[in-house]
Amino acid sequence: MKEIKLITFDLDDTLWDNVPTIKRAEIDTRRWIEDRVGKVEWGDFNDFLSLREELIKEDPVIEWDISKLRKEIFRKKLEHVSPKNLRDEIVEEAFNIFIDKRHEIKLFDGVENALSLLSSKYSLGVLTNGNADVYKFNIGKYFKFAISSLEAKNSKPNRAHFDEVIRRFKDISFNEILHIGDHQINDIFFAYNLGIDTLWFNNNNAEWIQDFAKPTEFSCWSSLPKIIEDLYE
Repeated sequence: MKEIKLITFDLDDTLWDNVPTIKRAEIDTRRWIEDRVGKVEWGDFNDFLSLREELIKEDPVIEWDISKLRKEIFRKKLEHVSPKNLRDEIVEEAFNIFIDKRHEIKLFDGVENALSLLSSKYSLGVLTNGNADVYKFNIGKYFKFAISSLEAKNSKPNRAHFDEVIRRFKDISFNEILHIGDHQINDIFFAYNLGIDTLWFNNNNAEWIQDFAKPTEFSCWSSLPKIIEDLYE
């Protein structure tokens, strides 16, 4: 039976539902901004994607520095605000409001208990493209490390996160890692491409649409410790 020494986890939409969290953060931050400067034309999601691409062309770092991306979007939307020092002040305050709200999450049922059980047997880590700080939550105590796209200087599904894991833990190889996440590309293909075992968190009954074999999936966190026990112990 294969031996696993380290289990890594995605955060957003794996440990909690990120959609309502981000929606609330966006609404509350925009409301705060408009209370300061009046109506702002925010645009729709396609406008956001276009602006993101524009900003990345201007500064490629933004592709993996999510916090900088958020600030620059605010800055673009507030170009009409003057003087510049007032605009910069509003951008910084708005980002602080956003990031605080972004950390108001509700864990999926069973997450904390599963992490508690698994941390007694394995080293646990976080690999995320986002800017949530797992150590701001009670579950942070279960993780030995957390690597964001900012620290990896790249985004999943590129391999930089796992390369950083190996750099930090030279006694661990890829075949001793198990990665758990929800995203078929950014989590499952990300690990599969390096020969790393995966478990797919699929709580939405999503269809598997990739051209490689579907990994073991689970939809309930309370079942995870037993699944890992059956596969690796």
